[in-house]
Amino acid sequence: MLLQWGQSPGGLIMAASPKWLEKAVFYEIYPQSFFDTNGDGIGDLNGVRKKLDYIVSMGFNAIWLNPIFESTFFDAGYDVSDYLKVAKRYGGNASLARLIEACHQRGIRLILDLVPGHTAINHPWFKQSCKQKKNAYSSRYIWNKDVWNVDPDFPWIRGFYERNGAVMINFFSIQPKLNYGFGEVKHPEYEESVEGEGPQGTIHAMEDVVRFYLKQGIDGFRVDMAGWLVARDKDGSATQRVWKQFFGDIKAEFPDSAFVSEWASPEKSLPSGFDMDFLLHDMHENSFGLLCRGERPFFQKNGDDQTAVKYFQFVLPLMDIAKQQGKYLAMISGNHDTIRLSEWLDETEASLSFLFMATMPNVPFFYYGDEIHMAYLKGIPSVEGGYHRTGSRSPMQWDNAKKNAGFSSSRKTYIRLDPKRKGVSVAEEEKDPNSLLNRLKATLAVKKGHPALDNDASFRLLDNGKDGLLSYEREKDGELLRVCINPRGQKRDIPLQGGELVFALGQATTGHSLILGPQSGAIVKIK
Repeated sequence: MLLQWGQSPGGLIMAASPKWLEKAVFYEIYPQSFFDTNGDGIGDLNGVRKKLDYIVSMGFNAIWLNPIFESTFFDAGYDVSDYLKVAKRYGGNASLARLIEACHQRGIRLILDLVPGHTAINHPWFKQSCKQKKNAYSSRYIWNKDVWNVDPDFPWIRGFYERNGAVMINFFSIQPKLNYGFGEVKHPEYEESVEGEGPQGTIHAMEDVVRFYLKQGIDGFRVDMAGWLVARDKDGSATQRVWKQFFGDIKAEFPDSAFVSEWASPEKSLPSGFDMDFLLHDMHENSFGLLCRGERPFFQKNGDDQTAVKYFQFVLPLMDIAKQQGKYLAMISGNHDTIRLSEWLDETEASLSFLFMATMPNVPFFYYGDEIHMAYLKGIPSVEGGYHRTGSRSPMQWDNAKKNAGFSSSRKTYIRLDPKRKGVSVAEEEKDPNSLLNRLKATLAVKKGHPALDNDASFRLLDNGKDGLLSYEREKDGELLRVCINPRGQKRDIPLQGGELVFALGQATTGHSLILGPQSGAIVKIK
């Protein structure tokens, strides 16, 4: 099976992504769970700064920080009460400035988490918008004209402010929806198109937020729920207009900034100006979730071969779209909203999935703790609106010989630690040469050393997993590499005309063929 990807067809293409994304490998940090330096049981930005050398040693050169702004923390920071202030519990704006400087000294890019769709109910914008007398913020949110009469197609809150009307919300009742207009206007007495005065004010306000941080040296943003800004926008075209306007302004000023969308529709997000789009797509049903999650995912020792076949049927057209735009898909090992990878894959299986992430054309994002195979904590009490997601947000396990696994000196941590964490910590994994941590470190070191493994290198699929084997070629700057991954329990004899073995996970030897041991992966240099 031969499928070619790498040549862009003619035609108008939006400006390509920043060059630094060609080699970017991201580490997602949930700041409140990473490292606590002041003993309050909550991680902080000083803690992130103190662990930068560890991050560099692993091979990560970019960080995505989950929300750090002032918040009511009913939704773990995704309910912003002031976009321009870093939360006091994280150390305030001065701590962010020190972190930016320390990251850049080490060659690390830093992106923040932008929540443009809603705010907290105590945000100053919303307090002003609740007033009956018209002001500059009256149309910053979506209000109807009568507190007693609401459109049943949308969720609303009402009754705790002087203004006569109900206000639309996004998720929790404490998250009023910002006004980016409507794709289809049905109630012109209060609804506007994207080009209306209210939505335009919101767009400009969000541009100002982004400028504030880009001017300080932040390298970009992950954008929360990027595809769902505009109400009643069935085909997403109105939301695309919002982002085209936004990036038309921001990218002109900050061309080296990078933006990754939580949209899961690269055919919409990338032409709208985003540089990357996460391959989320409900995780289990398609996309990368087919390979790593659910019932018998491909990378399990006894996984279903057809999951890989389905994955490539789904993803190859999206890869073409990204290449045509000069942009990227983004694979994740997991994130703050998903059940941890360790629920489905053991350490050996996870290491092969990481090899795949690191060698496919994409910008890979690794979630903190996945490198040491941290567990998902089932059934623990919800903290800060996490509910079932709380089990994937437990404190980082640095050293089990220390109090609270080295995360905090506090008597109590804000989310409980894994009571069965023995053997699962950075300190323990670093001592084991065959640990998941060290396998990932070695994988990323090889990626860094070969231009053919850059995120933008060309790609040719050779084996799509239908017989339990993945193989593909990557090429750039005159270097051609072949990647072969065998997650099954039997060795494979793969025909190969010459080639130099440059990396192996597990057992691999080359001669007239590549002999790949059970649950092993290899990278062979063809030229």
